[in-house]
Amino acid sequence: MNRDSQSEDTLSTMVLENIKNKLIHAFRTTGEPRDAPESTTGPFSIGRSYQANEELRRAKIDGAITWLRSELLEMRSQDQQLAQTLLGLNNEIQRLRRESMSGALEPEGGEHH
Repeated sequence: MNRDSQSEDTLSTMVLENIKNKLIHAFRTTGEPRDAPESTTGPFSIGRSYQANEELRRAKIDGAITWLRSELLEMRSQDQQLAQTLLGLNNEIQRLRRESMSGALEPEGGEHH
């Protein structure tokens, strides 16, 4: 079970990294080149503005990923609780079936023919 948990964690991390990369790409503004050209306001003002916007976008994305991770962990916990409940119900159903079958096999009145 521990090995399954580790592989689920690895898979979850890979999925989240993929989502993060897609979000970074999606939030990157299409009109802004990576190396912004210099403008009349100075060579560093556009670069600083772009860098600040990128940092803000990354912070938003990181926040979204953190929220997703917590939601996925909560869902895993709920899945495990549900699985335990279902296994318990299945065991109870099997026990009741065995009891009803053994009761049906016994002759009435306790007599043997």
